[in-house]
Amino acid sequence: MRKFLSMIWRRIPERYNLIGSKCESCGAEFFPQRKLCHACRRKGKLSTVPMPREGKIYSFTEVHSAPSGFEHESPYFLALVELSNGVRLLTQLVDSPAERVKVGAKVAVVFRKIFEDDAEGAIAYGYKFKVV
Repeated sequence: MRKFLSMIWRRIPERYNLIGSKCESCGAEFFPQRKLCHACRRKGKLSTVPMPREGKIYSFTEVHSAPSGFEHESPYFLALVELSNGVRLLTQLVDSPAERVKVGAKVAVVFRKIFEDDAEGAIAYGYKFKVV
């Protein structure tokens, strides 16, 4: 069993529903969730909010030499996606032809398998994005 499988399960709201935080004092939004606003510090009051499900590619790279366990997926794209609320997150792009992957391309969140432990082990799911 993978060492970080328990971390995946602890972060189900973030991974399954794209849940972040919003500071009620200054309006800043964060993903993943935070306990403290970096601008307001202790004066800020954070609440849980769903993140937008669409955005645009801010930057990207194509991975040809995948890390152990992901060799079967290469080549694949990793992108820094800027959501419509300004929050940026790193994600894998899926179901997107290479000619459509470019800075500024519109993307939407999709729910996909991240990895499986083995043929009879646990399967971890989470968010990825695709060009729309």
